[in-house]
Amino acid sequence: MNQNLGNLEETILLIVAVMPEEAYGYTVSEEYVKNMGNRISISAVHTVLKRLEKKGLIKSEMGGATAERGGRRKRIFKVTKTGMNTLEFIQNNRMKLWNMMPKLNFSY
Repeated sequence: MNQNLGNLEETILLIVAVMPEEAYGYTVSEEYVKNMGNRISISAVHTVLKRLEKKGLIKSEMGGATAERGGRRKRIFKVTKTGMNTLEFIQNNRMKLWNMMPKLNFSY
């Protein structure tokens, strides 16, 4: 399992995986701001979501039209089995490295 992901791709994939509600462009960008403390444009989120879908890490389907969206439908994203396996692979590799790190003392 060697899926090359950039930091933003990994972060967006993880956000989609942990979202308790439907993950679509706007909600993913809101979760990004909430959890990362940085702003991100909706177009950047959509670009990453398309890349992740092309890599087979997420899949999407069109949700129903709603009055609150002016009758427009939204594209809902879900993590695939391959996406979950990729996240697990990344987490395991990072934990191996963190476990090799000597205990850090951040107080000076």
